[in-house]
Amino acid sequence: MADPDEKGRNKLQKETGAKKSYSDWRELIEIDKPDVICICSRLPSRHTEVVIEAAKVGCHVYCEKPFAENLEDADKMLEAAVLGNILISVAHLGRYAPMYRIAKELIQKGFIGRPLSIFCRGKEDKRGGGEDMMVLGTHLFDLSRFFFGDPKWIFGHVTVGGREMTLADISIPTEDIGPVAGDEIVALFGFSEGVRGYFESRRGLFDGHEKRMGICVVGSERILSLRFDGKPWIYISRKKYSVGRTIEFEKIYTPSRLEVSGADPLVLDENSSEQDFPFAYCNRYAAVDLLCAITEKRQPISSGYDGRWALEMIMGVYLSHLSGRALKLPLLERKHPLYRQ
Repeated sequence: MADPDEKGRNKLQKETGAKKSYSDWRELIEIDKPDVICICSRLPSRHTEVVIEAAKVGCHVYCEKPFAENLEDADKMLEAAVLGNILISVAHLGRYAPMYRIAKELIQKGFIGRPLSIFCRGKEDKRGGGEDMMVLGTHLFDLSRFFFGDPKWIFGHVTVGGREMTLADISIPTEDIGPVAGDEIVALFGFSEGVRGYFESRRGLFDGHEKRMGICVVGSERILSLRFDGKPWIYISRKKYSVGRTIEFEKIYTPSRLEVSGADPLVLDENSSEQDFPFAYCNRYAAVDLLCAITEKRQPISSGYDGRWALEMIMGVYLSHLSGRALKLPLLERKHPLYRQ
């Protein structure tokens, strides 16, 4: 393993049992020539160089999200992956969680009737708005595509203190994830078959207890609700109305057992802790999927292309707002909209 921070490096080496450690990731790639590396940094600006250098030596990549800081960097990484004949998997963990996979099957089998809308809310804590959209909204955008495929268009609206956001409102995020703006964001996406996708994040609504982040899929016959609360549950309402009356949801558990040779099995049930789900469970699933994808010569369930699409949707929100109109996806503009001259 490699980490420029000595204290963090020593701690992680002890926790993982890694035989060797480096202060520079370049030495790790050059000396050990690994088959697969895991890029753990949450800062997307630190992904691009590592992915490109790994691709040059044929090293596959499991990468933290957000995938990149801008679409130019995402394009460069995927081009390098093709040239180096490597695979990139991105840590959008929802794709590996039993509850979301089962929910997708229910939607595809017509359980909710005709899919009409998908409603997504960010965590809406002190990062609400632009930073929330980049750090956590990426999961929601990815799951929207997981359910309904590529969006065709985007219309976004961003405000700061109740007024229209401008380029003068670029703010410094809590983490170095690139430029962000807005304390309230709403976006409308158009998917195939008339499905509409909504995303909203407003700063300061999270009280520190009841988690607001989640997804609600409305169909002509039923409603599915999925919460980011660390529990493997799907909530189902069999009522056709969604507004104006009290909605009663029944709770369905989605337990699952994941076994990997040489490791203790991970079991999900209604008493699973948030540490078990989604982090330990879904990261293990993702790692196994990447290894299988390499031998089976296919893309991972959560690929670099999926990671770029989530970023495409995020950048589309800003670009649509600044242009004052709906935009077709994928975007023609690959530079970050908040860095435009």
